[in-house]
Amino acid sequence: MPPVTDISERAFEAAIECALLANGPDACAGEAPPVQERSPRYGDAPPGGYHKRSTADYDQQLCLLSRDLLDFVLATQAKTWSTFQQHHGAAANERFLRRVSAEIERRGTLDVMRQGVKDSGCKFHLAWFRPATGLNADTRRLFEANQFSIVRQLRYTEKPEARIADLVLFLNGIPVFTAELKNPLNGQTVDDAIREYKDPTKRDPRDPLLGYGRCLAHFAVDPELVFVTTRLEGARTRFLPFNQGRFGGAGNPPVPPTRAGFATAYLWEDTWSRDTVLELVRRYVQDIEEEDDDGRKTGVRYTVFPRWHQLECVRRLIADARTRGTGHRYLVQHSAGSGKSFTIGWLAHQLSSLHDALDHRVFDSIVVVTDRRVLDRQLQTTMRQLEQTLGVVENIDTTSRKLRVALESGKTIIVTTLQKFPVIAREIGELPGKRFAVIVDEAHSSQSGESTRSLKAVLSATSLDSAEAEEEAAPTPEEELESTVLAEVAARGPSPNLSLFAFTATPKEKTLELFGTRQQDGTFQPFHRYTMRQAIEEGFIHDVLRNYTTYTAYWRLLKRVEDDPRYDKAKAAYLLKSFVELHAHAITQKVKVCVEHFATNTQHEIGGRAKAMIVTRSRLHAVRYKRAVDAYLAERGYPFKALVAFSGAVQDGGQTYTEAGMNGFPDTQTARTFTQAPYRFLIVANKFQTGFDQPLLHTMYVDKKLGGVNAVQTLSRLNRTHAAKRETAVLDFANETAEIQAAFAPYYETTLLSEGTDPNLLYEMQTRLAQFPVFTESEVNAFAAVYFDGKSGQDRLYALLAAPRSRALALPEEERTRFRGHLGEFNRLYAFLAQILPFRDADLEKLHVFARYLRRLLPAERDALPVEVQQAIDMESYRLQETASGRIVLDRRPGVLDPQGTKESAPDKGEEQETLSRIIAELNERFGLNLGPEHRVTLTQMMERLDGDPALDAASRVNSRENVRLTFDQKVEQVIQEIVDSNFELYKRITDDRVFGEVLKNELFEAYVRLREKHHEGQRA
Repeated sequence: MPPVTDISERAFEAAIECALLANGPDACAGEAPPVQERSPRYGDAPPGGYHKRSTADYDQQLCLLSRDLLDFVLATQAKTWSTFQQHHGAAANERFLRRVSAEIERRGTLDVMRQGVKDSGCKFHLAWFRPATGLNADTRRLFEANQFSIVRQLRYTEKPEARIADLVLFLNGIPVFTAELKNPLNGQTVDDAIREYKDPTKRDPRDPLLGYGRCLAHFAVDPELVFVTTRLEGARTRFLPFNQGRFGGAGNPPVPPTRAGFATAYLWEDTWSRDTVLELVRRYVQDIEEEDDDGRKTGVRYTVFPRWHQLECVRRLIADARTRGTGHRYLVQHSAGSGKSFTIGWLAHQLSSLHDALDHRVFDSIVVVTDRRVLDRQLQTTMRQLEQTLGVVENIDTTSRKLRVALESGKTIIVTTLQKFPVIAREIGELPGKRFAVIVDEAHSSQSGESTRSLKAVLSATSLDSAEAEEEAAPTPEEELESTVLAEVAARGPSPNLSLFAFTATPKEKTLELFGTRQQDGTFQPFHRYTMRQAIEEGFIHDVLRNYTTYTAYWRLLKRVEDDPRYDKAKAAYLLKSFVELHAHAITQKVKVCVEHFATNTQHEIGGRAKAMIVTRSRLHAVRYKRAVDAYLAERGYPFKALVAFSGAVQDGGQTYTEAGMNGFPDTQTARTFTQAPYRFLIVANKFQTGFDQPLLHTMYVDKKLGGVNAVQTLSRLNRTHAAKRETAVLDFANETAEIQAAFAPYYETTLLSEGTDPNLLYEMQTRLAQFPVFTESEVNAFAAVYFDGKSGQDRLYALLAAPRSRALALPEEERTRFRGHLGEFNRLYAFLAQILPFRDADLEKLHVFARYLRRLLPAERDALPVEVQQAIDMESYRLQETASGRIVLDRRPGVLDPQGTKESAPDKGEEQETLSRIIAELNERFGLNLGPEHRVTLTQMMERLDGDPALDAASRVNSRENVRLTFDQKVEQVIQEIVDSNFELYKRITDDRVFGEVLKNELFEAYVRLREKHHEGQRA
């Protein structure tokens, strides 16, 4: 048989290892693996350079590569070590290693790496970081002495049932990263790696290596995707994507046909490169303690690891500023959900110590400008917690005099408000001998609602029309501030001693022109971009356009179903009364629509805690909406309450209204009060439309013309995520779909809007799904009955989906793909219409939940693999299909594999081989495998070890079958660990495929029991 490409997971693992070992003392011999190493974009070290180590080098109790750590200390701190050795003599090695391990256990790896450890008056550095300048040759030599190591298949605990980590990376003998690898060509993906990390029977967070603070990060990796977490917490573990983005969305760009390697090669070529690992440890990875709304520490700690776009953005900006110096402008367009506060914090701290190629400091001071009148708490806290040297960061939100003094005295990092930007621009212009970097946070917000338009203190318009006209043209403070900033920048022009770094999610044309990077065709582009689409696809924000509908479309939908016998005619007719040619200011009728829509469609979302915002045209509109909503809620007896938010005072009908007066408490408490359970509606007029962060906000009723950036900012109030929040909804009385679509297009990168959808399409799709031979109506009803009763366990749901799933998997490949696509289309359309239709069809609701969960059990096609390959390697699907069709029963009865034999004192080898041959045949048939003679040899060795184990033999003599099994399970786990080197393929199949592993263990146990019974009978005879 001609040789074929090795597609095993082991080969993928070996390729990564060889890439990391390249250019080092343990570089792989012979032909290089199929990984294209490129020169590092950041740092000076050549690729690779790691040392190869094994489990034998690892101390399971101390969680250290002891020899590496001692070698590093001896090579870099020989004098200190000599002093330490004089104190402790022959016990110096053991004492030092135990001291380091104990300090890591107490303080965490990050702090120990940065601050070192002290013992007996001696301070030891455990890592040397790249010096900010190249002036000190000794420091550079110390930096180059850092030792990086990799261990494959590390057995990190003595527990017999413990799993083995695929890869562990060490810095100077201290573990920093673990990785679990999967290969789709073998039927497993990054999702399986994540499941392993979340399974405490496979990755127990109580094991020292996996405990919080020991390793800095844990990676789940396959050739196409990477995910990372800093804390293992069993099922609660949260993995974040660590991917570059694919054509503006989630994922990674495909590898060009002209280049070898994997789409995820950036992980080991760049992120795990020696320079980057040291930069991550020194500058990026951060231990954070949460604070409450009042700035008090809560005691809850978490570790921040940068996402790919954050790391790439900061490094690109730093590299460009190092090369080109001061006098340049940069625009960073990062969507909500990008982690902007940390990106700004990392950038500011690194700019503060940046030196150019001649070792000159690039900037004397860094000024971070945020848009809040009161400094943004999140950004302020982030800047402080990233501060590693006390006194580097100074917050100034009071007088301009303090700001002037800080600039003149050369404070390293100054955090201030956007209102002071003119002062900053003037002062910097008057200090030509100093160089500055100014980081401008976007002019949006605010959480507290203090952001309002430049309006008259008292609005006394006599009509809604005049109120709208009077206030429509007034700019918001954000717009005023942004105009002020842009005017200052444009008027002063480029300054050779000033670089500007502007961050925004929604840049306007003027912002792009002033801060953007000019292209060859004359257009301007952001220096770095993280799109709204990628943030949505990666799950950091919600897609607010997914369930968007206009008033006109809603009216048409209600009209269509008015006479349809399948819907609640009375409910439709009641609502239609409010829809008769609504005037723009027909507030009473609109309130009926909003409240009834909320009561029917929204109130039960987010675990019954969902809230809504009503966006009005003017302050007078807001006052009248508040009165109308309160009156209608009382009339209908709904248990909801409403709040209103507007600035100043409004005169209407001879009375004066204020926000505080209508709500019954000071306006500074509006945002916090809205978090309380009874308050479901927030009625706003030019407040809370930008920067307001409330994850429970689910639905928005828009009664105001929106356009451009303002439309994006307003609707984006809904996009914040919550654990129980599945989607959002928008009902728009004032705008057209095309207008909203045009507003989102520059930032969104995809068009997901629709209107005028015919609800009868659901019935057409219901019929289309029923034509596939996959499920019956009775199966749908049975699943829905269990799902909605709230008392049954998950096992019942899996059982009810087993047969339909089996039939779906048995469909021809193209038909199966089409069926899964129809399930998704039905679910999306139903979810959309369910947000706007005030009634339900029970059959559609049942089919919706059935289809949603059935689809999750059907494997999705992966873009990077041909469909033929996916079908060939999907062993999990094949196994379940076979099991569900009844051809093979997993629970085998005792005696099925009872071998022929005589009463001998020891089992006959031929008899044992026959037993093992039957086991292999059984596994091949059940799982569609091709286990051959080499696997029989391995099983023979395993059986010999089990048969010769004295403890297991003693247990089989005096215990019941159940108790023997307890001892057997411990022993068989030990035996499985021993085959990792002799038969890696079988080992990975046992450990990665739980069902396969259990079947094999059951078969081995049955074989063992029969062999021992015959042995004991022979002795008695």
